[in-house]
Amino acid sequence: MPASPPALILVNLGTPEAPTPRAVRRFLAEFLHDRRVVQLTRWLWCPVLHFAILPLRGPRVAEKYAKIWMEGGSPLAVYTQRLAQAVQARQPQRRVVHAMRYGGPSIAEVLAGLRAEGIERATVLPLYPQYSTTTTGSVADALAAAGAGLELRTIEDYATDAGWVSAVAASIRAHRAAQGSGRHLLFSFHGLPQRLADQGDPYPQRCEDSARAIAAALRLADDEWSLSYQSRFGRERWLEPATVSVLDDLAARGVDAVDVVCPGFAVDCLETLEEVAIMLAARFAERGGRLSYIPCLNDAPAHADALAALAEREDWADA
Repeated sequence: MPASPPALILVNLGTPEAPTPRAVRRFLAEFLHDRRVVQLTRWLWCPVLHFAILPLRGPRVAEKYAKIWMEGGSPLAVYTQRLAQAVQARQPQRRVVHAMRYGGPSIAEVLAGLRAEGIERATVLPLYPQYSTTTTGSVADALAAAGAGLELRTIEDYATDAGWVSAVAASIRAHRAAQGSGRHLLFSFHGLPQRLADQGDPYPQRCEDSARAIAAALRLADDEWSLSYQSRFGRERWLEPATVSVLDDLAARGVDAVDVVCPGFAVDCLETLEEVAIMLAARFAERGGRLSYIPCLNDAPAHADALAALAEREDWADA
């Protein structure tokens, strides 16, 4: 009997099933219960989460999702599914599927489905180019909890992968050619509590590595680009500089045109489309400037090519 084909699992963060307060609360509850995301003592955190944060944030976040919702679902869900299909077209020797760390399809459900198909080996590719304990580390936790019966390999980081860097750089060039080039390019990454970086999380260094590699591919001088962190949550100190502060500073210095790209996100989502392309663009406009958001790679051919090549290097043929 021929051996079963290996699988490739693309794992993204996840998304609510609908832009409604109830669906958002359910999603946020799962996300914010993860000890990798919030490390507070459970007896303290759970009451605050369920009786203060979720009732207040659920409706507000649902309104934000409603602004960006697509016909087929949230952008993150739609583009992740399309990306998996595009990679499958480039990897006929594999079974390519996608899973979500929070929400559905869950990692446990996807692994169970693969086992039911008789698949024994899988490469897991978390769609987080820059490793963090809060993202890729959390995926590892879910795999450990649900991966029995499958031999798994995980690609933990591709922050400076040549194919991925080339794809991001090409998308920036194409956007600037079509929309005009801003006077400054800002790389905005999702934030992280400074405490975690102080404890050894390599995420900020990997973000810097990505930004420098992409800037080098674009042949940008050091004063033509900068790096910042967005999506702060809670009151503790987060990685700096904050994206909103950098944009305010650029406006104060008379920079009236800025391009923003978010290479920490594989596909567009709430943080890119609502926070950057809508909210921060409006704030920058109030200060007399124009913010042009450069979309994520989403399901672009170059993105699928880069991820397929990453998986190819983990080929099970010689295992």
